[in-house]
Amino acid sequence: MFGKVLIANRGEIAVRVIRTCRELGIATVAVYSELDRDALHVRLADEAYALGGQTAAESYLNTEAILDAIRRTGAEAVHPGYGFFSENADFARAITAEGVTFIGPPPEAIEVMGDKISSRRAAEAAGVSGVPGRTEPVTDPEEILAFGEEHGWPVAIKAAFGGGGKGMKVVQGPDEVREAMESAQREAQAYFGRPEIYLERYLAWPRHIEMQVISDTHGNHLWLGERDCSCQRRHQKLVEESPAPAFPDEVRRRMGEAAVKVARACGYVNAGTVEFLYQDGDFYFLEMNTRLQVEHPVTELVTGLDLVELQLRVAAGEPLPFGQDQIERRGHAIEVRINAEDPAEGRFLPSPGTIQRFRQPAGPGVRLDAGYEAGDTVSQFYDNLVAKLVVWAPDRDAARRKMIRALEETTIEGIATTIPAELAILRHPDFAEARHSTNWVEQRLDLRGVQAAPAPTSAEEVGEERVLRDVTAEVNGRRYQLKLWLPAAALPVGSAPLGARPGQSATRAGRSARPRSAATQTGSGTVTVPMQGTIVKVLVAPGDTVEAGQTLCVLEAMKMENAITADRDGTVQEVRVQAGDAVGPGDVVAIIG
Repeated sequence: MFGKVLIANRGEIAVRVIRTCRELGIATVAVYSELDRDALHVRLADEAYALGGQTAAESYLNTEAILDAIRRTGAEAVHPGYGFFSENADFARAITAEGVTFIGPPPEAIEVMGDKISSRRAAEAAGVSGVPGRTEPVTDPEEILAFGEEHGWPVAIKAAFGGGGKGMKVVQGPDEVREAMESAQREAQAYFGRPEIYLERYLAWPRHIEMQVISDTHGNHLWLGERDCSCQRRHQKLVEESPAPAFPDEVRRRMGEAAVKVARACGYVNAGTVEFLYQDGDFYFLEMNTRLQVEHPVTELVTGLDLVELQLRVAAGEPLPFGQDQIERRGHAIEVRINAEDPAEGRFLPSPGTIQRFRQPAGPGVRLDAGYEAGDTVSQFYDNLVAKLVVWAPDRDAARRKMIRALEETTIEGIATTIPAELAILRHPDFAEARHSTNWVEQRLDLRGVQAAPAPTSAEEVGEERVLRDVTAEVNGRRYQLKLWLPAAALPVGSAPLGARPGQSATRAGRSARPRSAATQTGSGTVTVPMQGTIVKVLVAPGDTVEAGQTLCVLEAMKMENAITADRDGTVQEVRVQAGDAVGPGDVVAIIG
């Protein structure tokens, strides 16, 4: 087993890996951007090294900075988590070229399965059919038009080198093709560093069911069980569960065997997930994620296995300690993703900010994997996942009721979260009776009236008053954490108040977060943005005639693009932003007269 592992990631997945490493007696190394200097994963690791920069490209996607941290720490292995470099073959090769173990599949398997186009070809060669689609990248809108005319609308445009719904756009008809293609390419480039896209037929009412696989270096390929991830918005998952409800055992077995065929065909090693769409009793290969999944805890709870421990042992060359017939699945597990998004009216707008209060749930069968604590800031530059709440019970309805109870116990203030929407999902008869699909949340779930909880009004209300101060120091790039007791009088004017984390301003710690809401709908003609982010595209100019609801510009926040629309009919009098501008909540982007 390894003596020291570097986690090339952040947030809750870095925390998750650190915890298993600690249980196995493995030292851990965290890396961090300037914005994550005091993040939870940094505080928990044995060592932490600065990468520099703020954005992902400047930090967690900076190969040379990560390699430098590896050399300086003497780490024997690197765990990539998910997102960032987890499915990047070049990064895996750079790690192994240093004589360091990459805790994941071989680069060749990443290349085959990380490219969604070549993965379709590999799956078909293994006898596993996919959703009808193209097996070559799309470079011209005319190709999308021709595909739509041949297979029918809607059509799904997807990032060739990504997953998790990032870079995916559903095109309802010919008029949407060009804009959707450009948006998909921008999101793919921003999140995965590659702009390539491809096409698939968009199924009308499928369920998204994926199979967890694990493979070792001794030729063993096993399937551990399936997860139903059908509750989605913007093609990104909100609620996941295992086993899949109303799912025949015979189909489960065939899907597991198909997943193993795909893993064996690409010479897979380590943990991976083969994803399928299931509709009318048939399933279709969708893609393979060559990494640990966000929703892996539900598989852990029903199997009793630690997937991160298995990853570490497989990467160290150990054979899997069990066979297919020895895998047992018990009870039912449900996971919800608590994201920094405001679900009001079903808009799910990103909600970066500082968490002022975080009351966590507890009780039998309740697990919380969080990347933040009270006082931590959720940045616009990274993914908006705050925590994953997971429950286990003997059957599905008991698990559903337990999740409702656990969510009701959870309090997060200072940012808006998806908790109100997830309660609406879990309480809905369609979910209780497994009548949902990947389109159910956006097409049928009524989220009118759903509002995020208000923030507290002062630091005193969240109990942050204290004298003990955490102080961070860096020596030759290595981070050290110190604790100092300081009297209130010793704090300079304008510094962070007592109880604030280092680097937290007095304004941020002592004031409630600005309420998050959709773009102004009063018809005033003054169009503002509802969140912090970056303008990536401006679609109008002064003098243009616009209609209410028409997109004026596109705002990127937390790796998602959001349309900023006109609140009334009229003529554009002013445009106050251009592509590349950083904006904050309430900033005016256009005036309509």
